[in-house]
Amino acid sequence: MMGSVATDSSTSSNVSSDRPDKTRRTRRTRMTGAERRQQLLEIGRTLFAAKGFEGTSVEEIAAKAGVSKPVVYEHFGGKEGLYAVVVDREMRQLLDMVTSSLTAGHPRELCEQAAFALLDYIEEYTDGFRILVRDSPIPQSTGSFASLISDIATQVEDILGREFKNRGFDPKLAPMYAQALVGMVALTGQWWLDARKPKKAEVAAHLVNLAWHGLDGLEPKPRLIGHRKN
Repeated sequence: MMGSVATDSSTSSNVSSDRPDKTRRTRRTRMTGAERRQQLLEIGRTLFAAKGFEGTSVEEIAAKAGVSKPVVYEHFGGKEGLYAVVVDREMRQLLDMVTSSLTAGHPRELCEQAAFALLDYIEEYTDGFRILVRDSPIPQSTGSFASLISDIATQVEDILGREFKNRGFDPKLAPMYAQALVGMVALTGQWWLDARKPKKAEVAAHLVNLAWHGLDGLEPKPRLIGHRKN
């Protein structure tokens, strides 16, 4: 009897000692659907930035999340769906930062704000910018660096249009100049992504120096001085 009791007590003790570990393990991995989706997005974002779309696999995403491949498919339909959501979120983040930064009334300060907005994004959301500057591998995706630049340029062309009108220039040319200015800032930012020198404020100052003094001396009807005329 006593031996039997001792055995039962030992078995009971082992079971009870196992339960807390299993409970902690279950609590540690259990997530709501929204939490799991956010986790997969963050993991995908990191991997896409480091390895690109082709270099990232569903298996790796699932392994880092501690789930099976079907869970990734359940949330996003596959790697393409996950990538598209990541790109869309990064584009909206950058556009929001640029749009909300354009608050000053003076055109030169607006140029400074736009330059800082892009450089701030690169500094704070480095992985996101690395993803955006890659060519989109998904034909049906509208998310690309070129389309992003176009969207940002649209935000500033009205400002340029008013400035052109005040100076007696053709405001219909504002969209082209907006593309040129935003493209200059964006490509410089792409270079600064890895160089990180000089400091952000100095990069912004040089960008505005080129843009502003170029605009300040703008000819209403620019002419070519070389032999080629068409």
